[in-house]
Amino acid sequence: MAWLLVVVAGILETGFAVCLKLSHGFTRIAPTIAFAAFALGSFGLLTLSLRKLDVGPAYAVWTGIGAAGTAIYGMVFLDDVVSTLKLVSISLVIVGVIGLQISGSAH
Repeated sequence: MAWLLVVVAGILETGFAVCLKLSHGFTRIAPTIAFAAFALGSFGLLTLSLRKLDVGPAYAVWTGIGAAGTAIYGMVFLDDVVSTLKLVSISLVIVGVIGLQISGSAH
């Protein structure tokens, strides 16, 4: 259950990163509110998961999901540049996240 919280928190991290861009420096109200909601949800779920998980693997999985998710979202929906190196690098992040999740032990 704790790892599920980390995964959802990582997905929410993607949401807050994308909304941060869409807020244009907090000048647009709807993306700014969405940023705050995603950020609170993400940090809240990560906090709950850390009651059971080691901080290193949990934090690395959380940030890895957020980084990979944000990069993929940017390429698909925000016209970010797509390159082979970028896709390979995102794949390596995802493999690393899976490895860290597998290695992370619950208390």
